[in-house]
Amino acid sequence: MRNGNLRAIVTMLSAVGVFAVMDWGLKSLSTEYPTMQVTAIRAGASLPFIIGSIAFADAWPNLRVANPWIYVARSALGLLMLASFIYSVSLQPLSESYAEFMSAPLMVAMLSSLLLHEKIPPVRWAAILVGFFGVILALQPTLHGFASLGGLGALTSAACYAGGVLMIRVMSRTDSAHALVLWYMAIIFVAALLLALPHWKPISAHHWGVITVIGATGALAQHLVTSAFRRAPASVVAPFEYTALPWGLAIDWLMFGKLPVAHVLVGGVVVVLGGLSLIYDEHRRTSR
Repeated sequence: MRNGNLRAIVTMLSAVGVFAVMDWGLKSLSTEYPTMQVTAIRAGASLPFIIGSIAFADAWPNLRVANPWIYVARSALGLLMLASFIYSVSLQPLSESYAEFMSAPLMVAMLSSLLLHEKIPPVRWAAILVGFFGVILALQPTLHGFASLGGLGALTSAACYAGGVLMIRVMSRTDSAHALVLWYMAIIFVAALLLALPHWKPISAHHWGVITVIGATGALAQHLVTSAFRRAPASVVAPFEYTALPWGLAIDWLMFGKLPVAHVLVGGVVVVLGGLSLIYDEHRRTSR
């Protein structure tokens, strides 16, 4: 496997683990505060860490952007992605939301082919279809399952994530990783704060530790995932999002005392198999 792709994959694996810790914090807050307030907290808590990393690297000259409007568009997707995911985990176990959110790498693969013209062989398209079948299983093949608010929230979040990934691939041609992360979070924070203010609840003192963890892990994970998609094609990096499933299962079990129901676990496994097929195909192609 080419060194650039390997570094991107290792970076993505690290990002998924760090994001999982952040998601534990978001789920902990989601039952105490309104969804949009938690979204504002997530973005605002990360900004001091992001600014600190920029200051440490003396990267202020790298914050210029080529097209401010694409940042607004990406941040709008990011706002909807965060809000819908937080809403999803407030209604159901983290592992269930992860199982449904795992349609995101498959969406990324499809959109990267259709919009960015990244070549995806037929075997990968077959893996994509297998993965979407797994999503259907995770949502339950019933009208009630498809209409589940938690499931629909996770799918909405996945679609927004996929669109944001494609924007990263385009924006990284001209802008630095520091610019991509800082302005993305800053715009989301301002927008979420304005939307949350009418229903804002005072923050309890014992939640500030969780908020600090969310801020630190959110800033680090956002930088890692941005770097991963800058270094390699989206169809190479995105499938490694599937490693979120064991993280979600472990957090639900250890922190919340919950295990997923059978249909979510089976659907999640099928989705992972679709993603592993993509990974195997990429390894075979690059090795050859």
